[in-house]
Amino acid sequence: MNLVYNSDSYAVVQISLDGEASTAPATDVASTDAPQSHGGYEIVDKFARRGIYLAGPMARHFREGVQALARDHEPSVEEIDAYIAGYTALAQQPLGLH
Repeated sequence: MNLVYNSDSYAVVQISLDGEASTAPATDVASTDAPQSHGGYEIVDKFARRGIYLAGPMARHFREGVQALARDHEPSVEEIDAYIAGYTALAQQPLGLH
């Protein structure tokens, strides 16, 4: 697991199940370009207290969207949060403490 983004509103964790964890710094969202043959991204909406897990084509689409945001400039927290909000609208899994 690798925390790739953390703001007041959202947390994004990259989960790799193939044994090769990404070495990207936690604040470097644009560097989430490692192949995701097994695994994906868990996105947590901190205010709504819901989460969603993206795998396969959805994980690739998410990664490509983040890369597009960072292609020409360093995206602001507001830009990244707005992009992530499009995915958390699908979140149905309530958060629970373990």
